Amino acid sequence: MIEVITKVLSIILLDIVLSGDNAVAIALATKRLDEQSRKKAIFIGTAGAIVLRVLLMIVAIQILAIPYVKIIGSLLLFYIAYDLLVANEDAKDTSKGTTSFMSAIGTIMLADLIMSLDNILSIAGVASDNQWLALLGLAISIPLIIFGSQLVLGLMDRFPILVWIGALLIAYTAGKMFVEDHLTADFINHIVPNISHTVVVPLVFCVVLFLLYQLLGRKKLVSTR
Repeated sequence: MIEVITKVLSIILLDIVLSGDNAVAIALATKRLDEQSRKKAIFIGTAGAIVLRVLLMIVAIQILAIPYVKIIGSLLLFYIAYDLLVANEDAKDTSKGTTSFMSAIGTIMLADLIMSLDNILSIAGVASDNQWLALLGLAISIPLIIFGSQLVLGLMDRFPILVWIGALLIAYTAGKMFVEDHLTADFINHIVPNISHTVVVPLVFCVVLFLLYQLLGRKKLVSTR
């Protein structure tokens, strides 16, 4: 009984720690929607993401063992960070309208799915093949992500700089995922020993996001106005 309680508490703690970046991604994806559509998008997108998480948990270990999966996931996540920055800047031009409702839902589900690869594996590890405990972990993550995204949205409305911080956090997460792939880690460690165990690569992803946005994102916005 004590062991079960310990595992449940561990899963709750993991959910709190690991759901932060998911909440940020959801907040960024729905920032341009009106309040009513925003709530619907968060609910539908999160519900869809949870379904995908359940399916992913069943095959998480097998999926993560496939070469290049984390590399592809990290690059997709990086693109999401860049796209959300451009979309947010574009929203300042009121003639551009608002984010597509379905587009926001799609972004929520894709970002959550990619970010959840390691989260799911961690929860599955704590659950020790106990499917009920693993599902409990997923159930706990639902209100955490929804509440967290609403809180982040409120803060972003008050402090616009948090949009950039959120995008950089997603880019940092992408960088971490990139070096977690064995093929990538072996390659860069051959160039610089043990660099995959540092924050260098994730920070490089953040710098590249900033430079890419300054070089391409702003140019795209200027050309469309």
